[in-house]
Amino acid sequence: MTVDVARISAMHPQEATRLLKGVRAAALAGDRPPAAPRPEIAESWRRMLAGGVHPDRDARSRMLSAAETEERRLVSPLREVLPVLREGLLPALDGALHIMVVADADGRLLWREGHSSILRKADRLGFAVGADWDEAVVGTNGVGTALVARRPVQVFSAEHFVSSHHDWTCAGAPVRDPRDGRLLGVVDVSGPLATMHPATLAWVSSVARLAERELRIRHLESLERLRAVAAPLMARLPGRALAVDPHGWTAAVTGLAPADRIPLPKDLAPGRVWVPPLGDCVAEPLPGGWLLRIAQDRAGAAATRVVLDLSRAGSWSATVYGPSGSWSQELSPRHAELLFLLAESPRGRSAAELSAELFGDPSRTVTVRAELSRVRRRLAGVLTHRPYRFAEDVEVELLRPQDPAALLRHSTAPAVQRARLGPKGPGMIP
Repeated sequence: MTVDVARISAMHPQEATRLLKGVRAAALAGDRPPAAPRPEIAESWRRMLAGGVHPDRDARSRMLSAAETEERRLVSPLREVLPVLREGLLPALDGALHIMVVADADGRLLWREGHSSILRKADRLGFAVGADWDEAVVGTNGVGTALVARRPVQVFSAEHFVSSHHDWTCAGAPVRDPRDGRLLGVVDVSGPLATMHPATLAWVSSVARLAERELRIRHLESLERLRAVAAPLMARLPGRALAVDPHGWTAAVTGLAPADRIPLPKDLAPGRVWVPPLGDCVAEPLPGGWLLRIAQDRAGAAATRVVLDLSRAGSWSATVYGPSGSWSQELSPRHAELLFLLAESPRGRSAAELSAELFGDPSRTVTVRAELSRVRRRLAGVLTHRPYRFAEDVEVELLRPQDPAALLRHSTAPAVQRARLGPKGPGMIP
């Protein structure tokens, strides 16, 4: 006889706990169990025994600091689908005495929401934001085991390898990047055994699939935006070319048979590059991707000039000029501030210097690095780092409003406020 979810759910919680504890005790002692553990649980227990995880000692690795947690949040694609996860799970959590946890691919808990009393119990267990719930650290659990198994997993009471977790039951489902199948993390619902239902895993899995669908829609929308930028450039090209996103997905082609995806070299940079399916190519940056031209005679291609237009209130843009033509990128308020500071500092600025100029506080480097990472993805080949600056071969033209006081009116950055006091007009920065 094998333990199954329906059988556990039909039992009184105390009876189910006794059964599962008997199964676990027998497995640890090498005896014949009263019932065979479920296959995914047995596999996890074998990993725990082989890895030396103590069944009765609650081990912990170092908690992430608030800054480290925020940095992981900013770069996690799961951040984009939090509204989907919340909408699909949170309305039912309070009444069911559950909490929702979202972890990254390392098993680090990045977000946690739900019933307040269960959140307090989770704190005592160390099930808190910044904690490491990798299976090799804390034993069989809905986060770490789902990451290892790469499939949805429900863990009831004493199916947790470590005894301090036996008052909990959790259901976790992995979330993958639809562009490349990469594991992004896990969404998990946890709570007391008495409140859990056999359908919980199907519920959490369905919401995880909705999150992946949202990521897929966002990917298609990004390809459409890339196509809109690339199409007029490619219409003027005499040779063969294609526009691809940073993952190699094709947005547009000319002179070639269409392919869904092209494997791109790691650390692709502007200029001459060898792309295995295409041969010798010239790569030019586009907002949200790359233009790959099958090389003829030209030795390289990169942005040569950028016009940073801050002259119109609330409508800021960067126009990039290169060998194939030009394209423009609208700028968010924060990105307009950052590019203005870099245009004013041809030699570059460190993250701490930019933090001081933006916030009056040099310690907010996590936010600066995250925002600049986004800017650099959109303006690939235009910006460099260490320190952050415009590339040496790029001529930068900065267009300011005629009235200096109108410069980035939304901004409270100390450096921008100082610049408003100056009588400068449009100028060239070599």
